[in-house]
Amino acid sequence: MPGVLSLWLLSLCTSKEKVTRPGGRNPNPKASSTISQVIKAASLLLLSISTPHAQAFDLSDLSAQLAKPTVVRGPFIQEKHLRALPTPLTSQGQFTLSRDHGLLWLLQKPLKQDYRIADSGIARRTAEGWQQQPGQDVAAQQSRLFLAVLKGDRSGLERDFDLQLTGEQDAWQLQLTPHSMLLKQIFSAIRIDGGALVERIELIETQGDRTVLKMPQSQAGDALTAQERADLVP
Repeated sequence: MPGVLSLWLLSLCTSKEKVTRPGGRNPNPKASSTISQVIKAASLLLLSISTPHAQAFDLSDLSAQLAKPTVVRGPFIQEKHLRALPTPLTSQGQFTLSRDHGLLWLLQKPLKQDYRIADSGIARRTAEGWQQQPGQDVAAQQSRLFLAVLKGDRSGLERDFDLQLTGEQDAWQLQLTPHSMLLKQIFSAIRIDGGALVERIELIETQGDRTVLKMPQSQAGDALTAQERADLVP
C-alpha cells in the first residue's frame, strides 16, 4: 500500500510540473493550488501508514505492570456502604504488599487490628501471635480478591471472573464480572481503577451493599522493612 501511494504521489508531482509550464508561468493558478493540497494530504496519509501504531494496553500489560514492584505500601481508606445506613462505615489503616510473601493489612481506625493475607489463607494478630482464620465468609473472599488484584494475578482472577479492561497505562479501569457459582452469590460486579498502581477498588454485592477501597498514595519499594518481614514471613 505505501508503494502504491508513493507512485501516486510521484505522478501528482509530475502533473504539477506540467501545469506550471511553459516558461515557468502557471496558466492555471487554481489548478496548481488544488494539486498542492492533494499532495500534502497524500503525504500525510503515507506518513500515517508508514508509522506503526502504538500497541493497545491489554490485560497482559496490566498484569506485568502491577506485578513489577517488589513491595507496594501506603495508606488505605475503606468505606462499607450498607443499604440500612445513610452514611458508610469508614475504616483506615496502612498496608504492605509483598510480591513474594502476601499482604499485610494494618487496620488503625476505628479500632486496631492486624491481618496477614497470603495464598495459604488469612491470619489475625492476637496476644499469642498470628492465628489462622476460617476462610469461607464474605470478608475472606474480599481479602483474597484484594491480594489477587494488587499483585496483578491475572490467571487467578480469570478463574473466577470475566475481565474487561479499558483505558491506558497511566489511567485504566478493569471490570470483573463473576462467573463462578460461589462468587456470583456474593458479588454482582467489581470495578478497579488505577495508573502505575491500583488506586481504587469497588465491590458491588448482590444484595446491594458496596465496599469501596481507596489507595491513592501508594508507593512502590525495593524491599521489606525488618518489621514487615517479621510479620509477613512466618
